[in-house]
Amino acid sequence: MLNRKIILLILGILLLIEAFFLFVSGLVSLGFEGTDAPAFFISGGIAFLVGSVSFYYNRTANKELGKREGFLIVSLVWVVFSLFGSLPFIISGEILSFTDAFFETISGFTTTGASILNDIESMPHGLLFWRSLTQWLGGMGIIVLSLSILPFLGIGGMQLFSAEVPGLTPDKLHPKVKETAKRLWVIYSLFTLAEFLLLLGGGMGWFDALNHSFTTMATGGYSTKQASIAYFNSPYIHYVIAIFMFIAGTNFTLSYFALHGKLSKVWKNEEFRYYLGFVLAFTILVTLGLYYIMDSLTLEKSFRDALFQVVSIVTTTGFATADYAVWGQFLLFVIFALMFFGGSAGSTGGGIKIVRIVVVIKNSYYEVKRLLHPKAVLPVRLNRKVMSEKVVMNVLAFIVFYFVIFVLGVGIMSSIGLDFKTAMGAVAASLGNIGPGIGGVGPTENFAFIPDAGKWFLAFLMLLGRLELFTVLAILTPVFWRS
Repeated sequence: MLNRKIILLILGILLLIEAFFLFVSGLVSLGFEGTDAPAFFISGGIAFLVGSVSFYYNRTANKELGKREGFLIVSLVWVVFSLFGSLPFIISGEILSFTDAFFETISGFTTTGASILNDIESMPHGLLFWRSLTQWLGGMGIIVLSLSILPFLGIGGMQLFSAEVPGLTPDKLHPKVKETAKRLWVIYSLFTLAEFLLLLGGGMGWFDALNHSFTTMATGGYSTKQASIAYFNSPYIHYVIAIFMFIAGTNFTLSYFALHGKLSKVWKNEEFRYYLGFVLAFTILVTLGLYYIMDSLTLEKSFRDALFQVVSIVTTTGFATADYAVWGQFLLFVIFALMFFGGSAGSTGGGIKIVRIVVVIKNSYYEVKRLLHPKAVLPVRLNRKVMSEKVVMNVLAFIVFYFVIFVLGVGIMSSIGLDFKTAMGAVAASLGNIGPGIGGVGPTENFAFIPDAGKWFLAFLMLLGRLELFTVLAILTPVFWRS
């Protein structure tokens, strides 16, 4: 029997957390023009009221949290947060359409970065801060934040942790889930602070530096400028953001080891070596392509643009320093292919994830060898450990589901009027939580022109991608709802 009271209790607690951050955004607004401050205080008040009622009437709920409850909470929280998080846009009058407001907000919380805004610089500072904050909260995961709180209420959190943390298996830094959540958030916050200080040192204003630090570490890609990072014509800023995008796309468990001086553990990690290798190989390929195709670019500028865009796309951040749509068909194909990579497991990046690609490559290689040597025992190994057949099958099933959903998604978006290239770009960017795609949703365009039906479908794909398919797909099956 589904424990509905515990679901409503936890959602109530999480709404109280969202109310707090809405009030914080209101205070930030008051430090600037303040025109959108009332919208934040009203929205925060509504979230606080609903959260308080939900908490009060379900406070006596049975604190047992099963896998079904965990999956449902993790799926619902992104929708609930986006519904209440869209209120400031609507109440302030900056985004009049509920569909557009919800799209912008869920794109933030899922760290996708696809936007419908045509003039970002004209937005009040409070709303710009809220957009970035939604990505920062969604990056490490609202659920991981809540794991630091729920144990105090006698609510176990392993089911939430398993459903929320990206990757094949959740990496715990401590036997207690609450301590793991705390350590992840400390690392996440330290990197955000470090990037903020470095961007300040590079001449970026404190407001822009804070917002871009939020959205870099979340691999979200929201910017305070319509031209994204291209607005800041500074090699220093470009390199700093590229480095932190790479860090954000790395497993945060490895970052924990690195910060504690255990660099050998980082290098021994096979996924990290592949991740670094892919980034370097594609950066060299794109650099050479740019240098010979774009006559006006120096070798350094070619390298910088290549490095930035490769890291931005692989980590699914979505920042841009150049319009890769004008780089020629071959390089555009390379960029599009990179949209299916994703960061490391246990990172804030979206996409398929490097570890799954590694498993598929190894399994495919061994399948060829098994054809030649039918009696040979050739298990797939990762970090020198044999992977169970169950895990390998899970990876293969994920890849199949991912591309089936991609193909169906392209068909659906084409049916509502998008040209084929734009449909592919929109679906790949939404499902991979990347933001910009190709065609009409390229790095210098946005999603404003897409029909409302298309925006709702893309919002669903963002949720699917953020929770790595199975969490959402599980609750859509009839067997999930059977007692």
